[in-house]
Formats: sequence, C-alpha cells, structure tokens
Amino acid sequence: MASKQEAVAHSMPTPPSKEEAKSSIASQVRALAAGGFGGLCAVVVGHPFDLVKVRLQTAEKGVYNGAIDVVKKSIARDGLRRGLYAGVSAPLVGVTPMFAVSFWGYDLGKQIVSATSTVSPEGFTIAQTSAAGFFSAIPMTAITAPFERVKVILQVQGQKQLAPGEKPKYNGGVDVVRQLYKEGGIRSVFRGSVATLARDGPGSAAYFAAYEYIKRSMSPKDPVTGKPTGDLSLMAVTCAGAAAGVAMWIPVFPVDTVKSRLQTAEGNVTLGGVVRELYGKGGLKAFFPGFGPALTRAVPANAATFLGVELAHKAMNKTFGTLNL
Repeated sequence: MASKQEAVAHSMPTPPSKEEAKSSIASQVRALAAGGFGGLCAVVVGHPFDLVKVRLQTAEKGVYNGAIDVVKKSIARDGLRRGLYAGVSAPLVGVTPMFAVSFWGYDLGKQIVSATSTVSPEGFTIAQTSAAGFFSAIPMTAITAPFERVKVILQVQGQKQLAPGEKPKYNGGVDVVRQLYKEGGIRSVFRGSVATLARDGPGSAAYFAAYEYIKRSMSPKDPVTGKPTGDLSLMAVTCAGAAAGVAMWIPVFPVDTVKSRLQTAEGNVTLGGVVRELYGKGGLKAFFPGFGPALTRAVPANAATFLGVELAHKAMNKTFGTLNL
C-alpha cells in the first residue's frame, strides 16, 4: 500500500516554487508589454496595405482594377492621410491589447506545453511551438473580432461615393460600436468571432512556428555545445518576422475573405451563406481577392512587429534584468 502511495506521489508534478511562480508571472507581464509595442509598430507600417486588402475583398466586381487602382482612387477621393489610413482608429486602440494578448497567450501556451509534455534540451519542437501558437489565438479572439469588425466597416465605408451633402453612416469607431449594439446587441458587435478564430488559430500556429524555426536556423551556434545561442542581429529578427507573416497568411487567407464579407454584410447573414455566395460568384478565385496586398503587407508589418517585440524585451532585460525560467 505504501509503495503504491509513493508511486502516485512520485508521478504527480512538483508544484512550482515561489521563485518559479514569480518568474512565470514576470515573463507573462513582459510578453504582454512587448506584444503591445510590437503591435503598434505593425499598425503604423501595415495599415495602408491592410486597407487595400479589405477594399479588394469587399468591393463589387469591376470597382477596382487591382491594388494600385485602390491606392490611386483612395488618395484621389480622400487625400493621402485619410485615403491610406481610413479606419486606423480601431486598430490603434485595439492593437495594443490585441498583440499584447497574443504574445501573452503564446508565452502562457509555452508554459502549458512545458507542463504537459516533455521539452528536449534543444527547446520546443515545431509541433509544440505550433500548439502554443494556436493557444495564443483563443484569448486574442475576444479582442480581435469586435475591433476588426469596426475596422473593416470603416474601411469599406471609406470607398463609398457620397452624394453632395450626404454624411457617412458612421462617425468613427465608437459610433460604429454604438450603432451595431443598437441594431443587434452584443452579438452584432462580435459577429465573425468564429471565423476570426478559424483564421487566427491555424494562422498563429504557423506564425510562431515559422518565426521560431527561422530564428533558430539563423542563430549563431555555440562553439562548445553546437546549440543556437539565440543572439540574433536586428536584421535577422526582421527577416524571421517577415517570413513568419507570409507563413501565417498563406494557409488562412480564404478564411479571412469570408470573415471580411461576414463582418461588413448588412442584415442577418450566416457563415455558410457567405461561403456559398462567394463561390457562386467566382469559384475558388473569389476567396483570394487582395491576396497580393496581404502578402505584401505581411512582410513589413510582421518584420516591424517582431522587431518591436525583440527591442522591447531587450529594453526590459536591460532595465529589470534577465529572467531565469
């Protein structure tokens, strides 16, 4: 009986010490802060590309002849600043918590993976990194879905021609939320949440896995152990971030098109209805409008994101000291 109890006791995980718990919390707080800063960098660099993508995804056939045509018509109608940064208020307000929660979720996901599986001395496998990346999308969706709903509505509104004296339906992000809530309650504000998770789950898995794999491949090797040191140049971080952005978009772009259509449609629409309508109008090709601008945006925006994240971590390590996890 005693031996059985001892076996059970030995099989149970050892609870973390106070120091380990403190380090874990500090790691999550730093991930939150670094992710927020990285997100701000991403918006400043990537919003014009995102605007072009959304307008191509949601415009009727024939409105635009391509990405360059969207840029020309947007600037001609609204000027350079409003033409390329329409709808930027929502991501500027939402992107800090959005990216902060994403990188916090990824850090927490890695801790969960470490607690539930065996991590080799070389670090996480691609599958383990992907699992942690997928987990990061779960809490992030609660923020991403409503903010992207507001963003795409304002972006699409900006491409409509108004009659002389006619005012736009929405007067900024807060007004969008107010009217959506008035029309359909909280469910209307969060429309597209399932599509958002369907995009961001696998997208985040590919995103973080690609970044960590490329980062590890480009990292200098320790001459004694032969293991990657993790000391990357800023150029290497930028390249890894850019590649991660492309890796994220390629598998999930059709889901993003459906999400954009779903979130900008008026009245009661369903996910299945949007998919059928898109396929009926243009087959599989209809799910890829704006694919070029999305990949073009992914390179500088995600390079800026990870550069911002790494710089923020370096600044915090210098100020508060390096964490020992």
